[in-house]
Amino acid sequence: MKYFLYLLVALFFWFSCSTGENGADLILYNGNIYTVDADFSQAEAVVVEDQTIVYVGSSAQALKYADNNTQKIDLQGQTVVPGLTDSHCHFLGIGKREFYLNLDGATSLAEFLDRIKAEVAKKKKGEWIIGRGWIEEDWPGKKFPSHADLDKISSDHPMMLARADGHAVVVNSRAMLLAGIDKNTPDPDGGHIARDSENGEATGIFIDNAINLISNFAPADTTPEMVRLFALKAQEVAFKYGLTQLHDMGTIWPQLYVLKQMYGKGELKIRLHEYVSAPGPAAEKLLSEGPQISLFGNRLTIRGIKCYQDGALGSRGAALLEPYADEDNDGLILTPEDRLFPVILKAAERGVQVVTHAIGDRGNRLILDLYEKVLQEVPAEKRRIADPRFRVEHAQIVAPEDIPRFNALSVIPSMQPSHAIGDLHFAVRRLGKSRMTRGYAWRTLIDSGSIIPGGSDAPVEEGNPMIEFYAASVRKDTSGFATEDWHRELRLSREEALKMFTSWAAYSVFEENIKGSLEKGKLADFTVLEKDLMQCSEDEIFNIQVEMTIVGGEIVYRR
Repeated sequence: MKYFLYLLVALFFWFSCSTGENGADLILYNGNIYTVDADFSQAEAVVVEDQTIVYVGSSAQALKYADNNTQKIDLQGQTVVPGLTDSHCHFLGIGKREFYLNLDGATSLAEFLDRIKAEVAKKKKGEWIIGRGWIEEDWPGKKFPSHADLDKISSDHPMMLARADGHAVVVNSRAMLLAGIDKNTPDPDGGHIARDSENGEATGIFIDNAINLISNFAPADTTPEMVRLFALKAQEVAFKYGLTQLHDMGTIWPQLYVLKQMYGKGELKIRLHEYVSAPGPAAEKLLSEGPQISLFGNRLTIRGIKCYQDGALGSRGAALLEPYADEDNDGLILTPEDRLFPVILKAAERGVQVVTHAIGDRGNRLILDLYEKVLQEVPAEKRRIADPRFRVEHAQIVAPEDIPRFNALSVIPSMQPSHAIGDLHFAVRRLGKSRMTRGYAWRTLIDSGSIIPGGSDAPVEEGNPMIEFYAASVRKDTSGFATEDWHRELRLSREEALKMFTSWAAYSVFEENIKGSLEKGKLADFTVLEKDLMQCSEDEIFNIQVEMTIVGGEIVYRR
């Protein structure tokens, strides 16, 4: 009889624990929680066990899951949203930005040069000066800098300074000498060397694929130790911004090997969804070996390739159907169809997701045509994944007749809202007024049936999701400026803007069943904010601070 009673007691405690009413790891309660579920419902509390959400609802019910070992956090009314995702960024580039000369925010050529001069003073003779972040459109005169400007500072230091979008660099004469560039150097395929109209000499501006002519001679920053330093810094920045997952664009395998080692040691906790550069050896390796999904407890996935169709609008490399309004040029095609088609075809067959950079309306049409051709060539029954969820990265300028093709082909436009509030200051000069409704057409795309995962393209932009949310839902710059050419009727509701960085982001990488909303059974990733982004005034949005970032139930950042 005594043993029977012991058995009953044991069964009682086993049953109590198995029903989830005791022993929670973490309880967030007394909060303002936006679940982003199908009903966009709200809750007060959420309960976590084993890195997974087991309850979402009232505080009173949530606290019943506690025992003496449960971490309980009284949110005191703070706002919680699903862990935010940046659907398009460059992870190591975010970290690298913190180690090299940051030219972001320079408001004139003089300030740009002053920052370089200060950097030169720190360097030994002959060392490279490498930086990024300038935008000539923010300067009086709005002219590209030149090698002559840089030569006035130093002829001893080779210099390579990237425009913010990464699609153009300015270099000095010393860098061109080391690279063997002269007036007879031809433009490479998919690239352009800017030249003096009088004598044909290079001005120091190298666009898109021409950048490699210089960068091949610059110091390598891909050593394992540098990759590790960049990754740790990038993770720190991401967590501070409340980001729990990043879609990392254009990596290579040596970098991925380092990241795997870091996950194995517990140095990295952020969730990364990786896309390797294509076409080329990196893509061929993934296509041959197949996707690597949910490694290190759903922290790392390698299942996609990143292709490039055209350049950027600011450097006039985006491929347009009609010439630029401010230059007799219709942009660049970075990768010809005969190179893109076979790699995308193979990806469709083998369950590897394809994302392609396309900015101009010609670039977007060409990649939609190519995706359509591949989908016809490889019907659903021949694909490892019936719905391949091809993506177009940026989709900034799209002809009206091509807008509905995204939904018709089940192609996802992945867009970065802050590009609009930066680019719209100069886009009308590049495109003319008549083409402005083609730009950053979030509302039109969604109304046609598409979803839009949201990103930042950091380090091109800051990488703060509050700025992205603001740009998507307000469509003004952060000073509150906008004109009729910005077409604010194309902005999104706040619900839609939040979905860009949560549920739509999850869907775009096949993770809607485990991420993107706060529901029972999904991963316990949360972003805790000091203010209610759904209700505060619009001018408060981009200054909202992150109170906590939680990944898998673990607090990885606390303000």
